[in-house]
Amino acid sequence: MGFMTENNIVSTGVPVDMELHLRWSDEDALGHVNNARIVTLMEEARIRWTQPRGDSGRFPFGTVVASLKLDYLRPLHYQPTMIIQLSVVRIGTKSFSLRHVGIQDGVPVFDGTSVMVPLAEDGKSSRAINDLERAWLESAFVEVTVEARN
Repeated sequence: MGFMTENNIVSTGVPVDMELHLRWSDEDALGHVNNARIVTLMEEARIRWTQPRGDSGRFPFGTVVASLKLDYLRPLHYQPTMIIQLSVVRIGTKSFSLRHVGIQDGVPVFDGTSVMVPLAEDGKSSRAINDLERAWLESAFVEVTVEARN
């Protein structure tokens, strides 16, 4: 079951929850987690999810961010942990889109999407998503639709 954000986007599947620890240094002068630190938290969740320890066979040469969109819905306050819900919302030939929804105290605080491109063996070129990666991404695919405003 999904939830509605302030942008009227509804998730129809189940995202992957990643618990992250906030650091005291993440806080800014206003008592919120700094906006740049939120991008770092998104990166940490994404890397932990796409690059698990061991030889998974997925993205052996890494991935790079081709695009990043981030909406700040409300302030994220310092506390020991928070949740980032990750879901794959698009799978292309040479890229995929990953949604990151930050949750604090059960409430969405940010909603971002990154377009990720797998790297080839040279560490510079893009490459097609292979069958193993596509199957893994499909297992985390969450259809996202935009609700009409009333």
